[in-house]
Amino acid sequence: MAERSMNEVTRTVEMNVPFRDVDMNGQVFLGSYISYAESVLATFWSSRPQLANEPLYIASKVTCILHRPLHYDERVVFTASVDKIGMRSVGFIISADIGDERSAEVEIIWQARSRDDRSPVPLPEDTRDWLYGFVD
Repeated sequence: MAERSMNEVTRTVEMNVPFRDVDMNGQVFLGSYISYAESVLATFWSSRPQLANEPLYIASKVTCILHRPLHYDERVVFTASVDKIGMRSVGFIISADIGDERSAEVEIIWQARSRDDRSPVPLPEDTRDWLYGFVD
């Protein structure tokens, strides 16, 4: 199986904030930050090494820190990075930036679980090795 290099992995997504995600005060809904982050993380995660018998990854924690709210039609860059790698979990930070200004950070922690009984299991070594290449 051919492995993807770190240069082939998509860690950033650029977008303009759509009107549907803005409240009556002109600010992006909090839930939209989390939705954007999950989409960016899904794009990043799709580049991991494919493994037979891979565990399920279930979100155990999601937090969002706002530094400056996003507004309609602003151009924002979301970047996924690996924050922590545990024995049975991995933590990601998805940052939202407008130019050089940080708008928000979404932290998502996933736990590795058995496909059979959903009990916690160790992260596969190949996945762990791949993740270490993206620790910021």
